[in-house]
Amino acid sequence: MIRHRRLFFAALPTWVLLLLLPSPLFSYDLASRIQAFTLKNGLRLLMLERHLSPTVSIYIRYRSGAVDEADGKTGTAHLLEHMMFKGTKTIGAKNYPREQKLLLKIEAAGSALDRERTKGMRADPAAIERLTRQLKVLQDAFGQQTVSNEIDRLYTENGAVGLNASTGQDLTTYQVSIPVNRIELWARIESDRMLNPVFREFYTERDVVMEERRQRYESDPDGKLLERYLATAFTAHPYRRPVIGWPSDIRLLDMAYMRRFFKETHAPNNTVIAIVGDIRPPEVLKLVKKYFGPLPAQRLTPMPVTEEPPQTGERRTEVLYAADPKLILGYHKPPPPDFSDYVFDLIEAVLTRGRTSRLYKTLVEEKRLAKSVQAHNGLPGARYPNQFVFFATPRHPHTNMDLEAAIDTEIERLKNAPVSEPELEKVKNQLRADFIRGLDSNAGLAGMLSYYEALLGDYRYLTGYTAAIDKITPDDIRQAARTYLTRENRTIASGVRKPGHER
Repeated sequence: MIRHRRLFFAALPTWVLLLLLPSPLFSYDLASRIQAFTLKNGLRLLMLERHLSPTVSIYIRYRSGAVDEADGKTGTAHLLEHMMFKGTKTIGAKNYPREQKLLLKIEAAGSALDRERTKGMRADPAAIERLTRQLKVLQDAFGQQTVSNEIDRLYTENGAVGLNASTGQDLTTYQVSIPVNRIELWARIESDRMLNPVFREFYTERDVVMEERRQRYESDPDGKLLERYLATAFTAHPYRRPVIGWPSDIRLLDMAYMRRFFKETHAPNNTVIAIVGDIRPPEVLKLVKKYFGPLPAQRLTPMPVTEEPPQTGERRTEVLYAADPKLILGYHKPPPPDFSDYVFDLIEAVLTRGRTSRLYKTLVEEKRLAKSVQAHNGLPGARYPNQFVFFATPRHPHTNMDLEAAIDTEIERLKNAPVSEPELEKVKNQLRADFIRGLDSNAGLAGMLSYYEALLGDYRYLTGYTAAIDKITPDDIRQAARTYLTRENRTIASGVRKPGHER
């Protein structure tokens, strides 16, 4: 689970002093300062007052991601994230009633073009050419009716930094840091985006995502290998699908399904907002109620998610590409807040955290088998059972099989010999240090509070983390390794050079 916290780490000159505080006391102090409220429409608000600078960091998290998409509609959540920056009925609009009429014509032409393309060999080339030309004419005319990038401009001109968004398997996130006297502007923009988004430039943005997929997956050996790994490790669960979507799905994503997806997943009763910084919580609560309170709650009808059946034998897959070999090796395991998830945070640190970790010392420094080796706990998401995964790159002339054997040796050592108390305390200190670094910035705190509240329904996972880590014993590590790091529970993806592309 520590993998997610790393997203929020920042440089921290005083973190060594914070480490001297007993972790339960530190966690209690943090928990006592967080103010949590739930509006009548179900929106959850977390606030933390920190008067370090006249700024505030804000995260909005929707408990909605790629796992919530229907089969055949993969990539919807990611494309929706793009669409949410295209404006609203008032932001980016010159004359919305006129614009709306043109949008309906664009959707009709785009839908007709998609229907014709789905016919495959039976499609009418003349119809495709005519509809393509018609769609382009309508889109060119539409561009004159709107103001592009208006949301970005509003934020930038009012001193915002860190404006960003991301889509994952589990959650969709929007974040920004702004001067504290611009909170009302943020509330007006974001409540309007939740109530009145306009999906402008849908078909052109769909093409942008197709190109993004080509660059990040089809042309990138690392992306291609990870995509194949996940599709092999998960045979039934949606975690097998890439967040960006499968190409054939992206190509035909439609506005009608996206509107339904938005309504059902971006509802206030499926939303967490965390606000951290130079605030007065009563004033901020009043503001949030004013702008977000009127948003109507929705009846949430989550897509049924197929459970991944237990793996009963090793799975292997191979990807050929014109690049250096790479290895991905991983195991199924429970998600948080299961106790074993904390244990795997420690196992990750024991094996690959820093230059003194076991695998780095053995594979990189001593035997020089690998250029790099890294373990990650919690891939590709954390709402459902996930993976503990190793990523490794062999050093020529060694092979992926050499790395696999060396990693196996270290796993057997974990199963049979208890981690020494000095080594265990060292990695616990590393985890505490990383944890506290993540709490230093307003953005780090807002990110983690909103993450755990949206993911697990309880931000207090954050405040109890170090206490849970402190309880882990060498026997806990050995038991987790014996239970989950088994051959029949393992998936291996090997990236190898195509014949004719050797060194």
